Amino acid sequence: MAITTDRPTESELPGTELEVAGDVDVTDDSPRPGVFARPTHATGWRSWLFTVDHKKIGIMYGAAAMFWFLVGGIEIGLVRLQLWSPDAGVLSADAYNQLFTMHGVTMVFLVIMPLANAFANYLVPLQIGARDVAFPRMNALGLWIFLFGGIFLNLSWFLGGGADGGWFAYAPNTGLAFSPGNGMDFYAIGLQIAGIASLLGALNLLVTILNMRCPGMTLLRMPVFTWMILVVQFLLVFALPVITVALVLLIFDRTFDSNFFDVTAGADPLLWQHLFWIFGHPEVYILILPAFGVVSETLPVFSRKPLFGYSVVVLSGAAIGFMGWGVWAHHMFTSGMGPVSVAAFSATTMFIAVPTGVKILNWIATMWGGKVRFTVPMMFSVSLVSMFTIGGLSGVMHAVAPADTQQTDTYFIVAHFHYVLVGGALMGMFAGVYYWWPKAFGYHLNDRLGRWHFWLMLLGFNVTFGPMHIVGLQGMARRHSTYGEFDGFEFWNKISTIGYVVMLTAMVILAVNILRTWGRYRRGLEPPAEADPWDGRTLEWAIPSPAPEHNFDYVPVVTDVDDFWHKKYQHDENGKLRRVAYGNDIAQRGDQHPHLPSPSYWPITLAMGLPLIGFGIIYNLWIAGFGLLLLVGSIFGWSLEPPTDPDAGHGHGHDDHGHDGHDDDHDGGPNGHADGNGVLAASTPNGEAAGD
Repeated sequence: MAITTDRPTESELPGTELEVAGDVDVTDDSPRPGVFARPTHATGWRSWLFTVDHKKIGIMYGAAAMFWFLVGGIEIGLVRLQLWSPDAGVLSADAYNQLFTMHGVTMVFLVIMPLANAFANYLVPLQIGARDVAFPRMNALGLWIFLFGGIFLNLSWFLGGGADGGWFAYAPNTGLAFSPGNGMDFYAIGLQIAGIASLLGALNLLVTILNMRCPGMTLLRMPVFTWMILVVQFLLVFALPVITVALVLLIFDRTFDSNFFDVTAGADPLLWQHLFWIFGHPEVYILILPAFGVVSETLPVFSRKPLFGYSVVVLSGAAIGFMGWGVWAHHMFTSGMGPVSVAAFSATTMFIAVPTGVKILNWIATMWGGKVRFTVPMMFSVSLVSMFTIGGLSGVMHAVAPADTQQTDTYFIVAHFHYVLVGGALMGMFAGVYYWWPKAFGYHLNDRLGRWHFWLMLLGFNVTFGPMHIVGLQGMARRHSTYGEFDGFEFWNKISTIGYVVMLTAMVILAVNILRTWGRYRRGLEPPAEADPWDGRTLEWAIPSPAPEHNFDYVPVVTDVDDFWHKKYQHDENGKLRRVAYGNDIAQRGDQHPHLPSPSYWPITLAMGLPLIGFGIIYNLWIAGFGLLLLVGSIFGWSLEPPTDPDAGHGHGHDDHGHDGHDDDHDGGPNGHADGNGVLAASTPNGEAAGD
């Protein structure tokens, strides 16, 4: 493959010549009067509040997730204080129930899911060579709905107390007889709101990945991270309606006196368990697969080798997504559903370990014989492989129904899913934070502090959750607010609480690293990151750091997996791999100014209507009517919003994240084709409309 490091001249750059698609009159750039005018703020906080830039939205998802991580950490810290000693009086039984319930809900729905969404929003368009996601305003809408859903859920603390039925909300414990406060109402409605955000994001990313890949990027040339995100979006599209049905039935039971889960009226409480876990077990893979994608990107870069068995890793990820629908009832082995069902789900639970094991073997083979560099992202990636393996092995133990019967509802289960979700998903996310931080912000996090963060996180994690295997096998029940003096659980509970303090210290170091390095960068004491600081393999490293608002000056053309790496290394006539170019030399300059979707007020105003409807369902339907009015009015305003900003065609301002100025929210079809709704598009080398 012939390589040239010469950049095209500005007149030759594809993606800079503007043409009109549809019936837009680009000479008529006068603003629409009144509330239907587009925002014009190019800098400052308002440029973030009304943005539709996928990169800013991804950063805000990540910031929100870290805030809720702090909240979830405080919640479980109080739980660990209660379990420090026998018969401790730190918390009442009711407060304890609320704290462990809200901790689980927060960590699953408000931390790990939005962290994955942060990476997906920021990286997927960059990795597939697109200028934005398919529907930018809908992307912003999903962000604000998620934020308002999380706030709504946690307002229950100030309005009578949090949810108290466990994050899984088993019936009939969530009925009015056992949970008379409003906490479970906030739970059911808050998760519905957050679910709407997840569904919007899933549909958006599906359309983006399937229709907006750059020329030459077939499905089997996509980066593994993008592949895992694609699988996750399919899981979300099919899983969210199931939990939606369950939550609607719960709301009807609690608010409108229906009897879907009322045992005294002849209902079957197992209905909730089936509905919840049909969603809940695909949810486990929704949480872990993005981290698998992160590790599949970092291990090859820092092993100086291509990913071993790329197609096998991709297909095993798809297999995990497919097989995840057939294992939900292993959560119900003790529910009395019968031996045939137990045997069937035992078998499927064992089988799903196969594609997961294949991934682990592929990661090990990638590192084997490579020139491994133990950077901070690499250290977190290796920790995922090892910690998730421990969690996976304890998961296979639960496929054996007699063993699961003994272990269920003990702290052994708590240890298992934390080794999966913290040792797996969260460690993988931290690898991604350190790996892509220079691409997002233009500078590296401090390496020394990063190593302290890693070692304390790994140590604290194992000290916290390792002993839970022991006390679980000794018989300590989960969800109990205390234990007796002579039960023999005190020593290991003290060790677990000490481990929590070590993990908390690790997170404080991460916060110090972020704030300190940001301050030094602002004062010019930190060198700016290069476009390709890690010698990366995928397209996001072919543009400047931080990524410009328009992503690509010209649409890249892909000819292979890891195409950017192949532009830097080729085999000579003797078959030996040689460097032919440096990534920083062949990276795009980021100095073009194509029009992009304009900022919009309406995503945030539309999202405000949903919590108001929720308050109305709980307290007074008149409030719901006001929320519905705001919702419908925002949809009306959205539809009448002008297609371009008032400054369209007159250049673009600059802010602290890149070039500002947008075009329209209507979006491109396959490979950037215009959708025919009258959008301003940039032409590709083939003359097709690209992007927005």
